[in-house]
Amino acid sequence: MTMKIAPLTLKATIRNYVWGGRALQALASPDTAAETPIAEVWAVYEHNQVASGPFAGKTLAEILQDHGDEILGTKGNGRFPLLIKLLDCARWLSLQVHPNDEMAVKLEGPGFMGKTEAWYILEAEEKAELIAGIKENTSAEALAEAIRGGEKILELVEYHNVGKGDTVFMPARTIHALGPGLLVYEVQQTSDLTYRVFDWNRPMTGGRELHIDKSLAVSDPQARGQIRRAGQAGSSLITCDYFHLERLTAPEMRDTRGESFHALTVISGQAQLQTEHGVQTLKQFDSVIIPAGLGKYELQGDFQILCSSVGS
Repeated sequence: MTMKIAPLTLKATIRNYVWGGRALQALASPDTAAETPIAEVWAVYEHNQVASGPFAGKTLAEILQDHGDEILGTKGNGRFPLLIKLLDCARWLSLQVHPNDEMAVKLEGPGFMGKTEAWYILEAEEKAELIAGIKENTSAEALAEAIRGGEKILELVEYHNVGKGDTVFMPARTIHALGPGLLVYEVQQTSDLTYRVFDWNRPMTGGRELHIDKSLAVSDPQARGQIRRAGQAGSSLITCDYFHLERLTAPEMRDTRGESFHALTVISGQAQLQTEHGVQTLKQFDSVIIPAGLGKYELQGDFQILCSSVGS
């Protein structure tokens, strides 16, 4: 009997941007200077390399060429569909917007995908906030004028205070930004297509490019983020056309049923992952992909885990 593909642990990749902080320093490579701010950790991504096992050194995309069905499952379409990041926000991120799939192809060409995403707030300083859409009753004409007007756009955006354990669903075409004092888990379509609307007049960036024309083309004044507050009942956090996000907090036996991979990220505590290949210990911020074809697996320990899979 052929052994099924074991869980895949990927080598995370680091992105250093001006807004990053120090909370994710432990995930950096040993040669990264301690004073270097780490903005993003790309924990699960199609171009990340597998860390160990028979596929060590190969990227997830390369492995999918021969084992796509077994890893992606019956809901797969050949490409790994999600990008999962950890973000440490010490300053405001750029005010930005993402296209949907149709607009991505129209503006960028064949093969480009839109970007619908979701955030789970891992840590939040007191009075931490984010921007998730435009004020109600704002016309398309008023929004266009504000986008062209630089700082004027801040008069129209909706600010929201958020806390640890809150979840935010951010549909494509929504103008948004994360604020300082937030540590965030982000799951999104496999796309980093971002149109920058406003960058807070930061002198240290040397004037990062703004994408005014494309922002005008894709921004929807009616689009806004949907916030689910911590403590609301149920482990299922978000289900959309692109992904399903759930929070796991208790030992249990789980099953992919061959439908979709499960991308697990430990957000607190430590877990023991048991499969037919043995037991693997997962610590905070570790991520692992359970191939759809593996089927049943068991989680033990004292942990909180976020699990992302393909949506409905």
